[in-house]
Amino acid sequence: MIRSPRILLFDSGMGGLTVASAVKEALPLAQLVYAADTAAFPYGAWEEVRLIERILAVMGKLIEAAGPDLVVIACNTASTIALSQLREVYTVPFVGTVPAIKPAAQQSRSGIIGVLATPGTARREYTQALIQTYAYHCKVFLHGATRLAEMAEAKLMGGTVGLDEIRDEIQPVFRYREGKRTDTVVLGCTHYPLLLEDIRKAAPWSVDYVDPAPAIARRVVDVLKQQSLDSQKAGPRSGTALFTSPLSTNMGLKAYEAMGFPVHEILALPI
Repeated sequence: MIRSPRILLFDSGMGGLTVASAVKEALPLAQLVYAADTAAFPYGAWEEVRLIERILAVMGKLIEAAGPDLVVIACNTASTIALSQLREVYTVPFVGTVPAIKPAAQQSRSGIIGVLATPGTARREYTQALIQTYAYHCKVFLHGATRLAEMAEAKLMGGTVGLDEIRDEIQPVFRYREGKRTDTVVLGCTHYPLLLEDIRKAAPWSVDYVDPAPAIARRVVDVLKQQSLDSQKAGPRSGTALFTSPLSTNMGLKAYEAMGFPVHEILALPI
């Protein structure tokens, strides 16, 4: 590479900020632009065909506006449902985010794994294929948490989250089987690491949590090594966050600023 790359990180909301932090640590000189599809948040409850259409349309506008050298789909739901279509339609390289079931199966000692995901990710065939391929020898409890992503956003914007509420959301992945119990939990949504300390407090016992962000950052580094970067397209400056609709409160803007994105622009893309 003869210049610093411009990387676009995409999510439905704030969850991808956890991935952005990992990418920034791995590539401190990279130009990072964040995009949140705030008009369509949350993705977890969307019907599949409509969501694919939405992601493809929004991504076209974002690529045009940001001129990225690489796009990180920092969202499990978007990756499991639309990554292959994005690669077919657009020439820019994509790095996706999928539930870290393979490393969880490799490190689990009890063979009992929990996967906390969004409802959308939990019902995708892609997720089931990951389990069948990499965790066939384990007992996997997959749970589509209905409110964790929204709770994570609320916390990042300065709100409070009740441990009882979190406990209700995570309880289904903490199980006993044949004298053993869950010892590894996959954080299958990029929002969930924002709640990690609260999840630890609410959990019935201590487990290992698998956050995919560091592995995604390593993949970004590997893909960029294969790119030849010469002239750069015009685009937002590093540290810009693009939103598809205005944020409801200034606390949201402050949260993005605290996570390294102090410049805010609206790319109006209503549903």
